Amino acid sequence: MERFGGRTRPHQRAVRDGLYDVMKTAFAATGTALSDCYREDRGDGVLVLLPGEMDKAAFIEAVLPMLVTRLRVHNDKSAEAQQIRLRIALHAGDVDYDENGVMSSSLNLAFRLCDAPPLKDALAASPGVLVVIASDCLFDDVVQSAPGAAPATWRPVPVEVKETTETGWISLPDHPYLGRP
Repeated sequence: MERFGGRTRPHQRAVRDGLYDVMKTAFAATGTALSDCYREDRGDGVLVLLPGEMDKAAFIEAVLPMLVTRLRVHNDKSAEAQQIRLRIALHAGDVDYDENGVMSSSLNLAFRLCDAPPLKDALAASPGVLVVIASDCLFDDVVQSAPGAAPATWRPVPVEVKETTETGWISLPDHPYLGRP
């Protein structure tokens, strides 16, 4: 979530509760209950792993517009200090589970994508509530063949975070870029 740390504890609680409400409703619209997904709370965000059998294209096509709608509804009824704007990273890959949680190079990449300066800059420059970045391989394998994800409105960006150098693909679902660059 954008600017989470600069809020008071009661506002952080309200924003966090609002995020979970938004996510539950958006996921339900895809036919997937958020409670059926592996989740780890990160304070200012949530790590969510979808079931492996999930149709990734159908999920992306359904969840992104619903997230925008639910974020707008939340923000319309919330004080300014409790409004939410989100950065989301999308990636697919293997994950190892143990008694302490999950780990993998795929998760590391997803977190690096979410921390990428071009993604933060895109949200800061957008009047919208949501910015999404997909890994290069997820874009190639899933997004560009999913008409409902409007692949022509995604933009490639260089991602250099810690030891990661990658191409990511950014989308602004509620204020899309027009056509291919």
